[in-house]
Amino acid sequence: MVASLKCIEENCRDIVSPMSKAYVCPTCGGLQDVVYDFQIDDPEEIKHLFLQRRLSNHLLDLSGVWRYRELLPFCEDVSKVVSMQEGNTPIYEAPRCAEYVGLKQLHLKHQGLNPTGSFKDNGMTAGVTQANLLNSRMVACASTGNTSASMAAYASRAGMKAVIFIPDQQIAFGKLAQSLDYGALTLQLEGDFDESMKLVKEITQETDVYLLNSINPFRLEGQKAIIIEMLCQRDWQVPDRVVVPGGNLGNSASFGKAIRELHDLGFIRKMPMVTIIQAQRANPLYQTLIDHSPRLVPVEAHTLATAIKIGNPVSWKKAVRAMDWTQGWCDFVSEQDIADAKAMIGRDGIGCEPASATTVAGIKKLIRTGEIDPEEDVVAVLTGNLLKDPDYATNYHQDSLYEEATYRNELLEKKDKVRSTFANAPIKVRADKEEILKILNL
Repeated sequence: MVASLKCIEENCRDIVSPMSKAYVCPTCGGLQDVVYDFQIDDPEEIKHLFLQRRLSNHLLDLSGVWRYRELLPFCEDVSKVVSMQEGNTPIYEAPRCAEYVGLKQLHLKHQGLNPTGSFKDNGMTAGVTQANLLNSRMVACASTGNTSASMAAYASRAGMKAVIFIPDQQIAFGKLAQSLDYGALTLQLEGDFDESMKLVKEITQETDVYLLNSINPFRLEGQKAIIIEMLCQRDWQVPDRVVVPGGNLGNSASFGKAIRELHDLGFIRKMPMVTIIQAQRANPLYQTLIDHSPRLVPVEAHTLATAIKIGNPVSWKKAVRAMDWTQGWCDFVSEQDIADAKAMIGRDGIGCEPASATTVAGIKKLIRTGEIDPEEDVVAVLTGNLLKDPDYATNYHQDSLYEEATYRNELLEKKDKVRSTFANAPIKVRADKEEILKILNL
């Protein structure tokens, strides 16, 4: 068998079949990696193959994930692949942003141009494919928005039922609209994201529902393709640094794994530094590093960048590992920093959601502190589309953006109502496992 699941804990390292439904180590409960017996003798030959596939109209080759399948060979039955031609996202030069932060040049890899508007599609094609291999009929996730939108779309394509746990009043409407339209059962829970995550983990452990948050190692396999595709686009010229927003830390974790595998297999000769940027009041990874703590230091997360409003990220150990492997670092930026960086990205004609802008804000801060040299070759990853959270941009430009505020849209007139024939409203439910299981008929 080409692939297996291996615990990342040094004192465990248990190995199980990739056909196990367990998304954490069954022995110690630690995070798992998908590991491979790679069958690659000549990296240059594989690079050429990747390039040739861009001329192909085969379904797998049209995907910016499965085009690179030799580097994520867990799916031997390709008829099970669930794809929406994800990936294929551009790298833009950003001269105004470069001048703003103090770099000679800056490139932005825009994952917001995926099918559902975020980097989660790269991971979800792999995660839902694995669910398909396991013959799962129901998948679930906790989400602040992007994961739910992506999972709902891919589950719909695969004919699976999607169940989404969202924190009440803590999701951007642009993202919620996607989940509803794609037919997902949406449970709007009391509490924050971390409460939703706790419940979905318990329910998926106790039932046949398949979990598709980034704790699932197959999700991260798909997200590796962001790095592979970026290097292909750069003709395998490795940047000095890759900067990424830090929320649940799955992207950071997958980037580290991709870089390490590419280096070990001989595709690249140096490893770009993985630099993670968090919001100032949602910075558990930064707090953990500063405190030199062997355990995560959770925080009560507060930020308008809802995609990274996470105080207890599940992939933190893998993110630390990514920084260790690549000599990277983690820092935080303020809400003002994020808002201004987002506006500057817009000045380059490139829209993004607030969480994405932490990268540009972080680069500016790290140049000021001397961590980044102005001559460095830097690629910043934008994780989500501008239209995921349009109210943020509108309020910023109308000088009405506040860190804490209540915005109310009132219905002043009504006439000729349109029937919601296929309405799929979220269900408000107490954060109670038994009540949720009753709704799911489990």
